Amino acid sequence: MPDSQAFPDFASAAQAVLAFMHARLGFDLWMVTRTEGDDWIVLQAEDHGYGITPGTVFRWTDTFCSRMADGRGPRVAPHSAAVPAYAEAPIGRQVPIGAYIGVPLNRDDGSLFGTLCAIHPTPQPERITTELPMIELLAGLLSTVLKAELELARELRRAEHAQAEARIDALTGLYNRRGWDQQLAAEEQRCRRYGHPACVVIVDLDDLKRVNDRDGHAAGDVLIGRAAQALRGAVRIHDVVARLGGDEFAVLGTECDRNGAQALARRLRAALTAHDVAASLGLAMRDPGRGLTEAQDEADHAMYADKHVRRQGRCAN
Repeated sequence: MPDSQAFPDFASAAQAVLAFMHARLGFDLWMVTRTEGDDWIVLQAEDHGYGITPGTVFRWTDTFCSRMADGRGPRVAPHSAAVPAYAEAPIGRQVPIGAYIGVPLNRDDGSLFGTLCAIHPTPQPERITTELPMIELLAGLLSTVLKAELELARELRRAEHAQAEARIDALTGLYNRRGWDQQLAAEEQRCRRYGHPACVVIVDLDDLKRVNDRDGHAAGDVLIGRAAQALRGAVRIHDVVARLGGDEFAVLGTECDRNGAQALARRLRAALTAHDVAASLGLAMRDPGRGLTEAQDEADHAMYADKHVRRQGRCAN
């Protein structure tokens, strides 16, 4: 059995457990997964025929693991077609599954993080059910490593924020472009390792050029300051706010699912309105297969679409 003290992080411990379980029990695919909203994200995989790689995403409610987690199916199913909840699961029509193993991985508050699981295309001997205590023990060890590493990741994020003085925009006190790029890259590494959801919001002021031309750059600076104050007041403590340059701002919503992202966007709009700042917003979720840089590009496109709609509305009035 793997020694949990021999591995420097959750990813290497998980990969060692998957390799050990494949060597002991066979099964063509062993995985460590993360469930987040409707997504079931593969974080680590020991694959011998299915073609599944880290970053692959399935619909959570389609999976055997969702049924295992809510008690509708056993943790070890040597002949999965004999279990009604598994036989009717849509994932069985996407990939061949004759046998299944799955146990939960939990966060420190007891909520479900994901699963340690395995599938094989053909049924397996009934004796594999006797291996369940060992599988649960390994899952418990992985959960313990995960809890410690997630807390360390939170501490590192706080440290990154605290050490960013050289990457601060002098006018607003927000991150500048360099600080934003570094924060985005650091968060992308966490998202890839743990399957965290995240979103990017791009904010562009509508009236800065007009204010600068009409009232001077000092008035424009006041407008930029109000916008920064509004954005800072609308985010959570672990989110990231940056001034990318000129009249463009960005917000990174960390560990933020789609509902949380939409709530964040609503708060940002309301705060800007309350500070008498006209601005266009674009929101995009991080896709596990593409990453935060792609999300930033998508948010930028969405912001320009919003600006076009807002400009047409002003012209119509």
